[in-house]
Amino acid sequence: MLIKREKIVAGNWKMNLDRQKSIALAESIATQHADASSVTIVLCPPNVYIEAVGAAIGIAQGKNASRLALGAQNMHELANGAFTGEVAAAMLVDCGCRYVILGHSERRTLYAETNATVNAKTKAALAAGLTPIVCVGELLEEREAARTDEVVARQITGSLSGLPAADFTRIIVAYEPVWAIGTGRVATPQQAQEVHALIRGLLVTMSSADIAGQVRIVYGGSVKPDNANDLASQPDIDGALVGGASLKAEDFLGIAKAFQ
Repeated sequence: MLIKREKIVAGNWKMNLDRQKSIALAESIATQHADASSVTIVLCPPNVYIEAVGAAIGIAQGKNASRLALGAQNMHELANGAFTGEVAAAMLVDCGCRYVILGHSERRTLYAETNATVNAKTKAALAAGLTPIVCVGELLEEREAARTDEVVARQITGSLSGLPAADFTRIIVAYEPVWAIGTGRVATPQQAQEVHALIRGLLVTMSSADIAGQVRIVYGGSVKPDNANDLASQPDIDGALVGGASLKAEDFLGIAKAFQ
């Protein structure tokens, strides 16, 4: 049986834009993205602008609640404590967030986050009512050494270890080949589909075929309007996690339209 999964496109703004430009971008996206669209859009600005972006898209007033949402780029795994500069899941919820990106390759490579760290954060996010977008993906040398399946499998099993089967329907997995992030290179639709199918197969063994069929798996890595249609045509690609192209409303919405 073919399961129809709701499509989702998330914009990871990373450490870009100031307050004025963040608000302007959010307002432009909110204005052009019809609430009736079948694609959920998630905006993930820097933490300091989360509430400003939320206000710009009408979160506080309950507008756009179903198809336009706020997300964060990271969080700490503990609820509170002496962790200077960190943000807890409950704080993100308090600011209007519904989603949080976890285990992005930049967090793994630049800040030494491990699968165990991502696992702890995933459980904390779920406990707080957030939807975690859990990122996995291989380095260029790992792909060239034919180790993609091994690396992705290790990241999936480690990052999602110990989750009750029912919780798998509450997560989103993002496959982001590290060699394609910000490089202009992109996995071919066939390469991306192969890894997405691998991930779904792993989720079957960790939960069940029925549950794994409901999990949304999105692709990230130099996604642009001109390659989004080909990616969207693949059976196991349920959306996109967008970096650079999410900083331009026209490009970002063009990607979302491809998945509609």
